Amino acid sequence: MDFEKRLVDLKIELPEISDDHLPFASGVKVDNLVFLSGQTCLIGGEMKYTGVVGSSVTLQEAEEAAEICILNLLGALKGMIGDLNRVNKVIKVNGYVASEKTFTDQPQVINAATNLLNEIFGEENRHARAAVGVASLPMGTPVEIELIVELKK
Repeated sequence: MDFEKRLVDLKIELPEISDDHLPFASGVKVDNLVFLSGQTCLIGGEMKYTGVVGSSVTLQEAEEAAEICILNLLGALKGMIGDLNRVNKVIKVNGYVASEKTFTDQPQVINAATNLLNEIFGEENRHARAAVGVASLPMGTPVEIELIVELKK
């Protein structure tokens, strides 16, 4: 499957992600694995949503935030490797959801990220995953996601 063409077919334009202003890298390549740092729902330097899921952020807003995280992650990945057709498989997704104590639908929030990845890379390339509820996340984002990706040899 041509992943770059798939993005065009889905009318998805990836953002350009720069880590020049950060004290850490957007991702680190080790052999044929890329460990991508967590991305939030930043769009154009501004957080699309802020708050805690289950009170100030709805489930639907959190799902959209998760999708934005994936687009930012893929933008960072493309910036590192140049062409998403170099991806062999998304290995692992770690999703963090800022949640009220009684909110237990973290898996549903991160399902939005999983579904988008499956739509782009194909369901036959399903990944391992964690969906974790936390008290708060950087800059008030309701969702942060990190990826581990395997590149073709």
